[in-house]
Amino acid sequence: MSRIIPLRCRCGQVQREARAARIYARVSCHCRDCQAYARWLGTPGLLDACGGTDIVAMAPSGLRFTAGSGQIACGTLSGRVYRWYAACCRTPLGNTARNPRVHYVGLCTACLPDAAAVDAAVGPAGSCVVHSASANAPVRATPLAFLWGGLCIAKGVLGARLRGQRESPFFDAATGRPMRESERIGVEN
Repeated sequence: MSRIIPLRCRCGQVQREARAARIYARVSCHCRDCQAYARWLGTPGLLDACGGTDIVAMAPSGLRFTAGSGQIACGTLSGRVYRWYAACCRTPLGNTARNPRVHYVGLCTACLPDAAAVDAAVGPAGSCVVHSASANAPVRATPLAFLWGGLCIAKGVLGARLRGQRESPFFDAATGRPMRESERIGVEN
């Protein structure tokens, strides 16, 4: 049986469970969109000292909401990525592609209360760095870890597509539409 990692928003209204076996990789993303999103949320502790967000990439079918689904909201900066968050306390819940056939969700580890379980499942934070050029301070690029992480994510996404797997707690199974309308996030850089 796969280990279950509990997840919750900062105030505890939104609760979820993630199956550790469905995790693809862990990355530290320093892209400008992640930084702008963290500033827009205004929730402390989302970015590290260099402006990176620790993200666990996984299959959305391995994620299940157990409470507070009415508090889930959606925003987008560029229109390419949906950024899901808890409206009650502005905790990030996950990033998905607009297309639900892309079987991927990126979970910000700031809302993972069991950091040891995440470390055990996919290794420590910072071992795979992406978008290091956008960091606020010098960050060592990790090209081999980036390649390996990208391959793990691609394997998971392509495998799910071949199996016809599309379950996601963020999209309606019948229509493929997002569970909430997306709000355009206006951010000043």
